[in-house]
Amino acid sequence: MTTLFKFHGGVHPPTHKAESTRTPIARMPMPAKLVIPFHQHVGNIAKPLVQAGDHVLKGQLIGLPEDGISSAIHASTSGTITEIGMQVVAHASGLPDLCATLVPDGKDEWITRSGMDFRESKNADVRQVLRLAGVVGLGGAVFPSDLKLRPGKHKVNTLILNGAECEPYITCDDMLMRERADEIIKGAEIMRWALEADEILVGIEDNKPEAIAAMRLAAQASSDNISIVAVPTLYPGGGAKQLIRVLTGIEVAAGVRSTDKGVQCFNVATAQTIYRAVRFGEPLVSRIVTVTGNVSNAQNLEVLIGTPVSDVVAYAGVLPDTDSYIMGGPMMGLPLPAASVSIVKAANCIIASSPKLFPPAPPAMPCIRCTRCAEVCPAELQPQDLYWFAKAREFGKAQEFSLFDCIECGACSYVCPSHIPLVQYYRFAKSEIWARETEKTAADAARVRFEFREQRIEREKQEKAEKLAAREKAAAEAKLAAAKIASAPAATPVSAPVDETQAKIQAAIEHARQQAAAIKPKNTEQLTPQQQAEIADIEARRARIHELASTEAESPKE
Repeated sequence: MTTLFKFHGGVHPPTHKAESTRTPIARMPMPAKLVIPFHQHVGNIAKPLVQAGDHVLKGQLIGLPEDGISSAIHASTSGTITEIGMQVVAHASGLPDLCATLVPDGKDEWITRSGMDFRESKNADVRQVLRLAGVVGLGGAVFPSDLKLRPGKHKVNTLILNGAECEPYITCDDMLMRERADEIIKGAEIMRWALEADEILVGIEDNKPEAIAAMRLAAQASSDNISIVAVPTLYPGGGAKQLIRVLTGIEVAAGVRSTDKGVQCFNVATAQTIYRAVRFGEPLVSRIVTVTGNVSNAQNLEVLIGTPVSDVVAYAGVLPDTDSYIMGGPMMGLPLPAASVSIVKAANCIIASSPKLFPPAPPAMPCIRCTRCAEVCPAELQPQDLYWFAKAREFGKAQEFSLFDCIECGACSYVCPSHIPLVQYYRFAKSEIWARETEKTAADAARVRFEFREQRIEREKQEKAEKLAAREKAAAEAKLAAAKIASAPAATPVSAPVDETQAKIQAAIEHARQQAAAIKPKNTEQLTPQQQAEIADIEARRARIHELASTEAESPKE
């Protein structure tokens, strides 16, 4: 039996999970159009491989991973790409991002797929398959899974599958474990092989007895060293560091990776997706989404990536008084900018909100220093101090009090009697620090470029000065040498025999004369007496010139 440990803090909000677990997972009907963002993962945006007018098949690669941290994007069904452009996406900023609009043809025609036997393959080949299949963490972090399976400096002894699903309303992992436990376990075996881990621990909160039973049954049919562990229901027990602490007793400190402690953690949905990608060659084109809240038929749906949220909630029977939508849970979820945004890989839950379901928060009152926030903080921080520093814009002090260790779980805001939106202050402080660091980095880069330019200009000036000095020195030396030659006494002339050069000249002249004599003029057979006289005169003048030249050459020069 696995010994369980405790993490600091935690709260027990109402779960609201029973509403969406009454029916099996259903398949969402094909929408009229899909809007597929090219940036659905941590890291660099995928590079578009298609353009408007292209016909694509289901599972076809339409976005290529760009550089190091990135992941692929695929067509969720067969159809025609009608647009590549900027559209509003599921992001807190409400800003648009690059998307592909796909109009389905209704055939849902797959590309040719082929799986692989991971045991007969190389680790790098399996990771490349996952990278090109677009597999990322489906627990919300959406970090590329191929990178998490890369061997590091430290051996991974324990692989943890996170099935805790601690946040209220969300039940997609619960239903996935109930219905597809065997695929999750097979995916875990692939991950254990890639990491060379010794054991697998699957942590599931004890308020999911059906999922625990299904997973234990699937684990029995698999290899050894797979333990299904029921953990206490406590929010945020599904956080990676908190679950690692509960299952192993290992405390992952700030700035330390879990792999440095010999532990790696994956979501159960990620494990199932890894199995489908490796065994059948299926890229990530759909996911299980909990649709709940202010709807008449809360349930879990298998939804194609890119399906508009408005279509999903309409299928679940959204009620008229719905005023907004939340992607994720009520504690850490993201308010959507519009219902027209599409389902992305991170969308594990869509909550239809209404004033009755989520009434407006009361006005914030002054902090009374009750320390309830510190008591429930799973990161063991001092939330009240962080609040004061953030409010006073003393961001350096906030960093000294470990602001970036905050996981933004919202437990502090949940228990605050003054109704202070503490997490919003922390997010504000983090964003300001990031902005200032970005500005500082840009300023440092600009300074380096300026200094380099100044050094280059100074070097060029020095080189020009050195070249000018060298030319002036050479000119001065030449002038001095000419002056010495002019002042030297004249040399006494001496007679000398004709040198070899003169002899060569005479030999060349004689050779030319002989060649000329040997040449017989053409067209001289039928000349008139006048023409013959002119030729004779020319030859006489030529002979006279040669005689004078010979006499001049033979006479001594004075």
